[in-house]
Amino acid sequence: MKRSEKAEDVKRWFLREAERLWPLALGSLSLRRGPCIRQNCSACASGQGHASYALSGRQGGRRFTLYVPQEAVAEVEQAVANGRQLQELLREAGQRYLASLK
Repeated sequence: MKRSEKAEDVKRWFLREAERLWPLALGSLSLRRGPCIRQNCSACASGQGHASYALSGRQGGRRFTLYVPQEAVAEVEQAVANGRQLQELLREAGQRYLASLK
């Protein structure tokens, strides 16, 4: 954090840093195991179930859960990590902006 930073400097810094954080997602990615709809499924009968990933979070005060296809898991993991970095970036930007106003 620079002492002589102006508000416009903070804005340019924030936009430059935020641009690097794509893809973005807020929430958490989890691996779930559950039964399927097939009768006599050996995986379900053994108690192993079927694995699937889900992205969970909040939007407008309500919880949501979205199915994530296996081929998109790595990208969604990166999006969630980037979303957490963006939250930290916002915290720092707020502090730097306030300091620039003083």
